[in-house]
Amino acid sequence: MIFSHVSVLSKEALEYWVRDDQGIYVDATVGAGGHSFQLLSQFPHVRLIAVDQDPTAIEAAKQRLETFSSRIIWIRANFRDLTDVLESSLHGQVSGILFDLGVSSPQFDDPRRGFTYQFDAALDMRMDPSNPVTAFRLVNMRSKEEIAQALREWGEERWAQRIAEFIVKAREQEPIRTTGQMVELVKAAIPASARRTGGHPARRTFQALRIWVNDELGALSQGLEGTQNLVGSHGRIVVISFHSLEDRIVKRMFRRWAEEQKGKILTKHPLLPADSEVQENPRARSAKLRAFERV
Repeated sequence: MIFSHVSVLSKEALEYWVRDDQGIYVDATVGAGGHSFQLLSQFPHVRLIAVDQDPTAIEAAKQRLETFSSRIIWIRANFRDLTDVLESSLHGQVSGILFDLGVSSPQFDDPRRGFTYQFDAALDMRMDPSNPVTAFRLVNMRSKEEIAQALREWGEERWAQRIAEFIVKAREQEPIRTTGQMVELVKAAIPASARRTGGHPARRTFQALRIWVNDELGALSQGLEGTQNLVGSHGRIVVISFHSLEDRIVKRMFRRWAEEQKGKILTKHPLLPADSEVQENPRARSAKLRAFERV
């Protein structure tokens, strides 16, 4: 299956990612292969290391990038383990690494994955199917305090405590098994007046659960730190984030590296998608791109 997927900030990502037109590049979140397709199409002498923790995404990307197969090494791994998985396969350092964070459109659009409130499906939300932690397990086994803290910290949800109370009370009657059940619980917990603004009432809760299941922020911090061992002099690290929690980690880490004189920030302010791109792909509206060059 080849996913129908539009990569966000594709042109801008390529401009910052590529400095050496004969270098080795890492797509740390290859997903459906959109950014990698642009890279390999426009630069016939570069080589690519394609990384993703989702085996379904890797299979789809292999189909999309079949024409370039002789120039690609495929690795299934979480990007938090980049240093461990790449040091053994590299002879030297790479010219650039791209992180396109969050959940890809194909993952959102597959009801079986349980990522979205738009479909009624099993509460799963795992990017890596071998991960033993699911959203079902968290909402049914963790304490009210842990759930409330997760919703506050990773969903920035003002009604976190009340939603956690409703979850705990509901699971006393029966397990919360589906995304549909979760949506109804969130709607019941948030007062009607507060549900009229700010988009879908379950959006923040689902974001928090997804981040919790996949330890996304921990993986980002660890993965970014590891790039210092992988990127050579004047190599580029490019990150596309989709919410403030991710962007804050990237911003602070790039700033710290610059203060430690490990390189320079290439984007004084994050790059945002043009209005035309957002019109064509509404999921691009929250994207921010930051780039750093090692010295």
